[in-house]
Order: sequence, then C-alpha cells, then structure tokens
Amino acid sequence: MTATTATAVAPVRSTTTPALGAGLPWRYVALETARQLRNVRAMVFTFAVPVVMLLVFGGAYGSQLDPTTHLRYLVVTTLQMASYGAMMAALSQAFVLVTERSLGWNRQLRITPLSGWAFLVSKVIAAMAFAAMSILVTLVVAVLALHAALDPGHWVAAASGIWCGVVPFALIAVLIGQFAKPSFAQPLFMVVFMGLAILGGLWVPLSVMPAWMGDVAHLLPSYWLNRIGQMGAGATGTAGMLEPALVLTGWAVVLGAVIVWRYRRDAARQ
Repeated sequence: MTATTATAVAPVRSTTTPALGAGLPWRYVALETARQLRNVRAMVFTFAVPVVMLLVFGGAYGSQLDPTTHLRYLVVTTLQMASYGAMMAALSQAFVLVTERSLGWNRQLRITPLSGWAFLVSKVIAAMAFAAMSILVTLVVAVLALHAALDPGHWVAAASGIWCGVVPFALIAVLIGQFAKPSFAQPLFMVVFMGLAILGGLWVPLSVMPAWMGDVAHLLPSYWLNRIGQMGAGATGTAGMLEPALVLTGWAVVLGAVIVWRYRRDAARQ
C-alpha cells in the first residue's frame, strides 16, 4: 500500500458508519469531490465541447422559434448543450472508477466500515459537483456571448432541473466502473455516451429526426434530462417538470439498487 493510499484510507475508517442512515463519511465525500475537480484536463474537455457546439449551433439558429417547445432555438440549444455537458461530466466518472478498481482501491474500501450506500452517494456527489460547473459555464456563455434571453426564474428552474437530473448518469458511470475492465472501458463509454446523446436528442432536435427516434428517445434518461430543462425554461406541456422528474427518479432508484447489490456482493467475496 502506498503512502497516498494509506492516507486516504485513514479518514474513511474514522468517519464512516456501517449504514448510510447513520451519517455520510463527509471527509471521504470531500476528498472524492476535490480529487475530481483537480483533474484540469478532463474539466477543460468537458466544458469546451458543449460550449463550442453552443456557439456554432446557437449562433446559427438562435433567433428562430422552436414550434415544439415555443422557446427560441438559442434557448433550446443552450439547454441541450447544458444537458449534454452535464451528462458527459457525470459519465466521465466511469474512468475514475475503472482506474480505482484496477489499482485495488475498491478492495481497500470494502474492508473499511464504508457502506454500499455511502460509497454510492460519495461518487454521485463528486459527479454532480463536476456537472454543476459544466452547466454553469454553458449558461454563462449563452447569456453573455450569445445574449440568450430568459427570465432569471426560468434559468434557475431549468439549471436546477438539469443538475438534479444528472443523478442517473452518475449512477450509470458507477455501474460501468463496477463492471468494465480497463481495456474495455473506453469503447463501452463511447457507445453509452454517444447513444444517449444522439438518440436522446441532445445533439439534434428530435423534431427534425425520423419518427422512430422519437419513440426510442422516450425510453432513455437523456431525453428526460433535456426535457426537464425545457420544462423548467417554460416550454409548452401539461405535466410540467413532474413527468421528467418521475422518470429520472425511477432510473435512479433502479440503478442505485443494482450498484449497491454489486458492491455488497463484491464485499461478501472478501
């Protein structure tokens, strides 16, 4: 065990409890979050891609009105790119988990009092901190550089909805990190990420895509991530933010249960 690993394990032993309900290991959560935010290269890539796409597509079609949402295309594109960047930030945590598992860090955690739920929540919080920064950067660029117009209340509702909706994608990243081998992580990530982005309508509005893609999109969390942002921005619809929130919550519950089951199963093998 290296000195760095030994230092990291010590806070976990002193602050964790056997069950999540008894309290989270906040030092470990803070350690995880700070470690992710120090990855400058990953942050620049994650923030730059949605911003560049926003500047290209938002600047070209921003003044037109989207007949589906009745929002300006610039606002629609901003929300798409904010969802895209948040999803990419959350899913990128899969590489961290795969690396940790290959180095044996997960085995070290399983011999500490860290519970399955605490492990899960710590990873989700780190991913959501990363996603929050991506959303903020995208919205600031849209407002300051492209003059995207929306009242503050709708901006806050849309950004908050997207940020909360990132949870299922953080869980997908954890799931990939639990199962994928290092040599297989990159292609698996690209298939999952590209599939969710394209089929979920985060790159191109579904209104201009074939009808069958709309049917597929409704089965994916990426569609509902974009949708919750649109509804928060005041898009037309009868269910408001409730419907996408319920769908994303359902995804989170199912994925969370699978992850905790996997974590406990691995712990039982020790």
